[in-house]
Amino acid sequence: MPRRLSRVRAALAALVGLVPPVLAATAARAAGSYPVKPIVIVVPAPRGGGTDVFARALATLAEEDLKQTLIVDNRPRNGGTDGIARTVAAPPDGYTVAFTWNSPLTAAPLASAVPYGPESYQPVMSVGYSSYVLCVRPDFPADSARGLLDALKARPGAYSLGNDGMGGILHLGTERIFRAVGAQVRPVPFVGAVDTARSFLAGQVDVYGGSLSAILPHLREKRARCLMLTSASDNAVMPEAQGLAHLGLGEAETVLWWSLIAPAGTPPEVIGRLEEAFLRAAATPRFKDLMTAQGAVHRLRGSRETSAAIRREIDSLGGIVQAIGLQRTASR
Repeated sequence: MPRRLSRVRAALAALVGLVPPVLAATAARAAGSYPVKPIVIVVPAPRGGGTDVFARALATLAEEDLKQTLIVDNRPRNGGTDGIARTVAAPPDGYTVAFTWNSPLTAAPLASAVPYGPESYQPVMSVGYSSYVLCVRPDFPADSARGLLDALKARPGAYSLGNDGMGGILHLGTERIFRAVGAQVRPVPFVGAVDTARSFLAGQVDVYGGSLSAILPHLREKRARCLMLTSASDNAVMPEAQGLAHLGLGEAETVLWWSLIAPAGTPPEVIGRLEEAFLRAAATPRFKDLMTAQGAVHRLRGSRETSAAIRREIDSLGGIVQAIGLQRTASR
């Protein structure tokens, strides 16, 4: 009897030992057949802005590779944090991902009590970057980047700057610049760059702060004059706007960049399939030309490099949040 019991226990132990490899093989087969249904791409920005435009172009191009429909779902509330929260709460199976600019990932969690952090998602890839730009209406008393800063310094707190969210990348980036020169400007948040541009043109704020793509049409119509970039270098799309290097402020550079993320726990095989498909889509001449037309710089990075960039930016922005005394608030 003891021997039989011993043999039974041995058999059970062997069976238990086999379970993980069996499950792993099943998961591998499932990932190998991925995707078998449509994929939702959450875009935490309004329709029509640069993030939305790039996401829709990538979705169209990646569909050919993935052989599935990719559905863009815009979730722009609360500076993009609602969209990211929705994504990280989804099952980690590769059927809900997010295409986002950097602010909801790196800046917003420093200033808002959002229900996620870097451990909540897995970066898949990123496509490139663009400067933010500061623009004024034609009657503003400045015609250069230096003139703009001088005007802001001359009247502390008198001018307002529209941005895409308090505690966001643009807000923190401009505060870094203003603190360096001793200027005080009132930040006013809006829901994305398109909303900021609309409000700026309506006279609700004195200075537009946002992406190049949202203001470009109005610049061409001479309804705005764009004077300063938040990048160190210039941008050929906006020859009148100067980069920070011209002002001796190159170290205060802050740029906007875009990445694709998936919920934490998504199988590596699925992450790899998404990374491959979206990098291939982003490398096409069609997508490169789109980025150039929007004033963005095309630079592809894979999962590992994108993860490192996110963590570096979180570390660097933490300093400016402390410097301006921004209180961490509860997400609405």
